[in-house]
Amino acid sequence: MPDADGFRALARSSPWRWTTLRFTVRWPGHPWRTEPVRGWLRRPDRLRVETLDGRLLQVVHERGTQVALFGPGGARTVTYPWPADGPAPVRRPDGLVAVRPDGLSYDAPMYQSYDWVAMLDPVELADGRDPGTGADAEHPGLDVDAVTSVEHGGRPAWEAYVRTTPAYEPRCGCCPLLRSPQVDEREYGSAHGPYPEVQRVRLDVQTGVCVLADDPEALGTGHDLRIEAVDEPMPDDLFPRVRHGRAPAEDPRTPADHLERRRRRQERRRR
Repeated sequence: MPDADGFRALARSSPWRWTTLRFTVRWPGHPWRTEPVRGWLRRPDRLRVETLDGRLLQVVHERGTQVALFGPGGARTVTYPWPADGPAPVRRPDGLVAVRPDGLSYDAPMYQSYDWVAMLDPVELADGRDPGTGADAEHPGLDVDAVTSVEHGGRPAWEAYVRTTPAYEPRCGCCPLLRSPQVDEREYGSAHGPYPEVQRVRLDVQTGVCVLADDPEALGTGHDLRIEAVDEPMPDDLFPRVRHGRAPAEDPRTPADHLERRRRRQERRRR
């Protein structure tokens, strides 16, 4: 039977468990993500997103595996290797990841906001960060209860009921996988509840992808992802270069907005 430690290890493991993924995802009750989409993702740098009836929304070509770092002198871009090309993680006897190596680029191509990246690589559900320094915290970001084996979209998954702790640190504070008063305090300067006492998350066992996150007392929140294929061939012509910008016109928040939020958050920590 899965337990809390195994759940956290699976949440760390996604970068080493699949190369391509075809899936659909919907966001029930979301204010501007009003229709489900289908994605084709080929790690580390290709993404195609369509409506379910086949209308192309976006094709993303990442420029290698570049990461923006913010420091006292401003922003700079550093190229980190994708995990498959870097040092191996520390694994548990069951093959799941106990410790992820540093100096790698874990952000798969992004659609609209960082919660897209986080649901595909949900490490924020595993390890906490010190809210003052951003360093690894002594305690995990979630208290994990009642891990059970379930099915999601016809696939084996692990379901857990969780509570966020002050060490919960999402990819980006404005688009976390889970609602947290501490995250809102850090991001916006105040908490704007009410907040769920517990939240439900599911991880796909084969891939480690977060296929569900919601408030079990107020269903119709979070996201619901259904995997259609894992590691199927995805040729280059599935990802043609398009003339449009990276963010669809209907998206009110662009990747640049999220990078600016990261910069401001790091500046607050340095103070």
